Amino acid sequence: MQFSLKKILPHLLVLVGFVVLSLAYFSPVLKGKQILQSDIVQYIGMSKQQKDFRVKTGEETYWTNSAFSGMPTYQLGAKYPHNYIKKLDLMIRFLPRPADYLFLYLLSFYVLLLVLKVDFKLAALGAIAFGFSTYLIIILGVGHNSKAHAIAYMPLVLSGILLTFQRKYIAGFLLTVVAMGLEIAANHFQMTYYLMLLVIVLGVVYLIDAYKKKILPHYFKSVGILFAAVFLALALNATGILATKEYVKESTRGKSELTINPDGSTKEVTSGLDRDYITQFSYGILETFNLYIPRFMGGGNGENVGKDSAMFEAYRKLGASPSQALQESKRAPMYWGDQPIVEAPAYVGAVVLFLFVLALFLVKGRLKWWLVAGVIMSLVLSFGKNWFFVTDPAPDSNPITNFFIDYVPFYNKFRAVTSIQVILELCIPVLAIFGLVRLFNDFEKKEEKLKALKITLGITGGIAILFLLFKSSFDFAGVNDGFYRQNYGQAFIDAIKADRKAIFTQDTIRSLILVLLSAGIIWAFLKEKLKEKWVIAIFAALILFDLVGVNKRYVNNDDFVSAIQVNQPFQMNEADKEILKDTTHFRVFDLVSGPSKPSYYHNSLNGYNAAELKRYREVFDWYIAKNNINVLNMLNTKYIIAQDEKGGMFTYTNEDANGNAWFVKSLEKVDSANQEIKRLDSLDNKNIAVYVKPKDIEQFNIPKKSYVVDSLASIKLVEHQPNYLKYQSNNTNDGFAVFSEVYYGNGWKTFIDAEESTHVRVNYILRGMEIPAGKHIIEFKFDPEVVKTGSSIALTSSIFFWLLLLTGLFYEFKKKRKESA
Repeated sequence: MQFSLKKILPHLLVLVGFVVLSLAYFSPVLKGKQILQSDIVQYIGMSKQQKDFRVKTGEETYWTNSAFSGMPTYQLGAKYPHNYIKKLDLMIRFLPRPADYLFLYLLSFYVLLLVLKVDFKLAALGAIAFGFSTYLIIILGVGHNSKAHAIAYMPLVLSGILLTFQRKYIAGFLLTVVAMGLEIAANHFQMTYYLMLLVIVLGVVYLIDAYKKKILPHYFKSVGILFAAVFLALALNATGILATKEYVKESTRGKSELTINPDGSTKEVTSGLDRDYITQFSYGILETFNLYIPRFMGGGNGENVGKDSAMFEAYRKLGASPSQALQESKRAPMYWGDQPIVEAPAYVGAVVLFLFVLALFLVKGRLKWWLVAGVIMSLVLSFGKNWFFVTDPAPDSNPITNFFIDYVPFYNKFRAVTSIQVILELCIPVLAIFGLVRLFNDFEKKEEKLKALKITLGITGGIAILFLLFKSSFDFAGVNDGFYRQNYGQAFIDAIKADRKAIFTQDTIRSLILVLLSAGIIWAFLKEKLKEKWVIAIFAALILFDLVGVNKRYVNNDDFVSAIQVNQPFQMNEADKEILKDTTHFRVFDLVSGPSKPSYYHNSLNGYNAAELKRYREVFDWYIAKNNINVLNMLNTKYIIAQDEKGGMFTYTNEDANGNAWFVKSLEKVDSANQEIKRLDSLDNKNIAVYVKPKDIEQFNIPKKSYVVDSLASIKLVEHQPNYLKYQSNNTNDGFAVFSEVYYGNGWKTFIDAEESTHVRVNYILRGMEIPAGKHIIEFKFDPEVVKTGSSIALTSSIFFWLLLLTGLFYEFKKKRKESA
C-alpha cells in the first residue's frame, strides 16, 4: 500500500496543482461571479423556453417555438434518457465554469503525455503549455463552450489510441471508449471531425512504421480494436448522434433544393455549406507568425492601446474628452489581417515554439512525423481561400481547400476553417515536450544538442530580428480601414497604423527576449550549470508568464459579473411588457434587439444558431429580413418591434396576421422549389396554399384542388405547449387547413379525433392538412422516434460497456497477481 501511495502521490499533487491554476486564472468564480460570454448569452435566450418547460413539467421538449418560428432543440442542449456518458462528463467537470474547461485541458493533456511515457514533471509542463494556449482561453471568453469541451477531450482520445498501439489492448480499448464517448458527448462535431483527420494522419504514419518493422498483424489488430471502441462510444451517444444526423439534412448544413439566390443569380449547388461561407474566415499566410508573435497582425479588432497611444491623441483631436478618448482606445481596431473580424490572435507561445523547433532536430521516429504532419495539415487547411502568391483570393483560390471541400466527406459541413488550428495547438506542445525529453537523455550527445540549440536560436531569433529590421516593408493596412478613413479622415488612419506598428515592434521584441531566455536556460543545462528539475521549473514559470501575459489581455477579471447578470442577461423593456399581456399564441419580429433576446420572452422569428432549419433560413433571407408583410402574416407575426425616427422603441400590432390556422380555398401546384419560394412574394396565402410537384405530390394524396370555405368555417388553437398543439375545427365542408407552424417531417405526429393522420408541407415552410367536414379535434405532437431508438441503444451499450469494464479489470487484476506470484 505504501508503494502504491508513493507511486500515485505525485499525480495527485499535479491534479491539485491543476485545480489551483484553473481557479487562480479564473479567480472571480471563487466569489460567486460568472464569466459573461457573448455566445452563451445568446444560447440562454434561445434555450429559455425549453428550460422553463423542463422546470414546469419535469419533462423534456425536443421542439421550441421561441426561435426561428420553431425548430428542434437537438442543438440547444436537449437532454436525452440514458445518456450516462454525459453524467460522467459532469462528474469530471466539477469546478465552476469556465475553470472546469481549463482543468479539463490540463488533465487530458497530462494523461496523453503520461501514456507517451513522459515523466510526470514534464507531463505537467506540457499540460500547462497546452492548456494556456491563447486560442483555448479566448474561446472560453466568448462562450464557445462546446468547442472548448471537445478540444479538451482530444488528448484523452489520442491517449486511448496510443495505448492500444502500445499493445495494451484492454486498457487502450476501455480508455478509447470512454474518451471518445466524452468527446462525442461534447457535441461539437466540427472539432471531433478535425480530431479524426489527425487520427488518420497518425494511422498512416503508424502503418508505414509497422510495414518497415514487419509488425502489420499487430497494427491491424490495434485498428480493429479501436474501430470496436469507437463504435461502442458512438452507441453510448446514440440519441444525440441519430438526432443530429436526422436534423442536419434539414438544417443549413444540408443540401438546398434552391438553385437561385434572392437576387435571381445562380446559386452554387452543394450538399453542404457554400464555398464562400466555408472560407469566409481564412487564416492569412503571413498571419501564421501570430503563433510566434502574438500581435504580429495587430492582435484583435478591439485592442487596448492605452493613454500613450497615437489613437488616444487622434480621438482627442476629433473632440473627444480624455475619458472618452481613453474608453475608445480600449477597443482600438488593431487587427490588420485578412479575416473580417478576429477576437484575439491564436498565439501558441514563443517559448513553446522555440522548444518545438528544437525538437525538430532532436526527436526522431514516428512520433515526430505524425505530429509534424498534423501541424502542416492544420496550418495549410486553416489558410482556407488564401494561397501563396495570390493577392486577391477568391473562395476557390486554394487548391488544397478546394480538394477537401469537393472530395473529402463532410468537410463542406463546417465553416470557419481557421478552427482547424486546434490540431497544431495540440501537436506543437507534445513535440516541444519531447524536445526536452531528448535534451535530458543521451548525455553523450552534448555537442549534437549544442548544435541543434544554435540552429534553433538562429531560426527563431533570426525571424524576430528580420521582422524588426524590415518592419517598414509592411503597410499595416486593414480590410476595414476604408470605413475609418471615410468617417474620421486620413489622420485617424495614420494613428491606427502608428499603433499597429508600435505593438508589432513591442511584441516582436517580447518574443525575441523569451527566445533568448529559453536558449540561455538550455545552454546553462548543457554546460551543467542548471539541473534538470530547475530547467523544468524555470520553463514552467516562463511559459506561464508568456501565455498568461497574453491571455490576460483578452480574458481577465473584467469579464466576470454577478451570477444574476449571466443567468438573466436580458432586461424586459416596455415593448416586451406590452406584448406579454397578450396570452394568445402568436409570433414577434424584433427589428431592434439582439438575435436571441426576443426568444427569451416571446415566440420569435429571430434567433441565433449555426444550424437552423435551411428552408426557414432561405425564407428569412428572401422575405423576412426585407420585412415582407405577406410572409410575416403567414407566420402569424402579430407584433413587430421597431424604432421610431428618434431612436425610441415602439410596438406595431399587425392586425392582418393570418392567425394560428386557417382554411384555404385552393391549392396551387408548382414544379420546383424555386417557383414555390418565389410564389410566396405575391401569394394570397389567406386563400391559397402552394406546393411542389411532382416530388411531393404522392405524400399529399389530395383528392381535389379547390374547397368551399363559408363564413362559419373555423379552426382555433385551444391548447399549446412547445411540443403539443391542439385545435378545434368546425366546417360544413371538407377543407384544407394551413397552420402557421414550421414544417419538420421527422417527429411531428398528427391526430384527428385521436386517430393518427398525416400533414404535408405547403408554402415552402408551413404545415397543411385536409380536414373532413364536421367538428373535429386536431392535435400535433412532437414525439420523435429517433429519441426513443437512440435511448434504447444508449442504455444497451452502457450495460454492455460496464460488463466489459468489469471483465477487463478482473482480467488485469488476475494478470498482476500471477506476475507477482
